[in-house]
Amino acid sequence: MKVALIHDWLTGMRGGEKCLECFCEIFPEADVYTLLHTRGKCSQTIEGMKIITSFVDGIPCKDRYYRHMLPLFPFAIERFILKDYDLVLSSSHCVAKGIIPGPDTLHISYVHSPMRYVWDMYDEYFGKGRVNPIIGKAVSFFATYLRAWDVVSSARVDHFIANSSHVSRRIEKYYRREASVINPPVDLDRFRISEKIGDYYLIVSAFVSYKRIDLAIEAFNQLGLRLKIVGTGPDEAMLKKLAGPTIEFLGWTDDDALADLYSRCKAFIFPGEEDFGITPLEAMASGRPVIAYAKGGALETVRSLEHDRPTGLFFKEQSKDALVSAVEQFEKNLGLYSPDDIRRHASYWKRNRFKDEMTGAIEEFFMNRNNKGRRGNSAN
Repeated sequence: MKVALIHDWLTGMRGGEKCLECFCEIFPEADVYTLLHTRGKCSQTIEGMKIITSFVDGIPCKDRYYRHMLPLFPFAIERFILKDYDLVLSSSHCVAKGIIPGPDTLHISYVHSPMRYVWDMYDEYFGKGRVNPIIGKAVSFFATYLRAWDVVSSARVDHFIANSSHVSRRIEKYYRREASVINPPVDLDRFRISEKIGDYYLIVSAFVSYKRIDLAIEAFNQLGLRLKIVGTGPDEAMLKKLAGPTIEFLGWTDDDALADLYSRCKAFIFPGEEDFGITPLEAMASGRPVIAYAKGGALETVRSLEHDRPTGLFFKEQSKDALVSAVEQFEKNLGLYSPDDIRRHASYWKRNRFKDEMTGAIEEFFMNRNNKGRRGNSAN
């Protein structure tokens, strides 16, 4: 079977790329198509695949400004010629699901999010003060077209698989399509429980506005507690200016250093609304509790204090005061959290589970299509 894997862009190893890595392991002979690729930024598994890029990959300063090229992306993704493939598996949070498959090609799209840049998070990415005013006006001009393209191109997908129930509901809202749900994986073998717990809290995140790292910094400035932040991004200068003396920025770290940070943190802070959220699972795989905003994918992975074996707690209002109260509540109830119970809870999302569920879904989709074809032939 000839397989093509489609991914929006390859510029680092975040949650979407960890799913793509599993797809590469399932289909090691597949071709990988992507808008742009920063060499050496992904895992050896992905980097070892045959990677085909679009013309966007040749634009100067692509790594810094690729999100500003959003109006070009539909045109770029449609230039790929995929008619000779039996299976196209797209891994999409932007335009990957909009590729044009061959007439006999089965197209399955694993969706991390409908195109958030022009739907529910348009203001967070392109609102006033977020980008150069000229770029903002250009994106605003094209936004209506991009929304229409996003809906129309959804018809090119034979089957949708969402990474969470939260995303499944958004697929139904925007595309009027049903989607089955298969949660992303966490690599349990990378993480461990530590007997020594530090005196710091932890965030691991890209520095973009909707992650609400600013909210966490303001809360920990008021609390006077230590907060370590792993990551980089366009909001870095603003966040560093906001941070007080108890906030430490670590940039991106290697896997071993990150696993150590997870294992020794008091708790993991997750202040944004995410479609799913891999980092809370990585923290729980390390036996550490999660303090999360009570919306989006965190509601599907974190067990709150109402459970016999909690793995964290929620704050219901996305505000500094609500997060401060949640941290203070957590400090009073440290004895309620068992590292072993938390890690056992996270083990449900292990990589083999994800690969088995994806393989089973793909086989089922092929079987249903073949059975439908046989019924159609017999009718003739």
